[in-house]
Amino acid sequence: MELTSKQRAQLRKLANVLEPIVHIGKDGMGENLIRQANDALEARELIKCKVLDNAMLSAKEGALALAKETRSEVVQVIGTKFVLYRASHNPNKKDKIVLNRTVRGSKTS
Repeated sequence: MELTSKQRAQLRKLANVLEPIVHIGKDGMGENLIRQANDALEARELIKCKVLDNAMLSAKEGALALAKETRSEVVQVIGTKFVLYRASHNPNKKDKIVLNRTVRGSKTS
């Protein structure tokens, strides 16, 4: 799912209050880190991650690699932090994020 600019803006607003819950350090992205990110995305849909000073990759590199591994979308990269989003496919999820959608052919203000 490709996010629109309006959807990215909506997710960035929601991410402002989040604290990083996935930290990429000198060990890079191993199976445990990918599993942790997948679990967090399953529970929350929107997560903030941080690349620590001793990591051997930039936040942008980490964001792109982790998004690929978790099948999520990069919402934002700022400094050493980045935000990932993956919509839940669980219809019973109580705190599901509902993104604004534009219908083709409709006018938006």
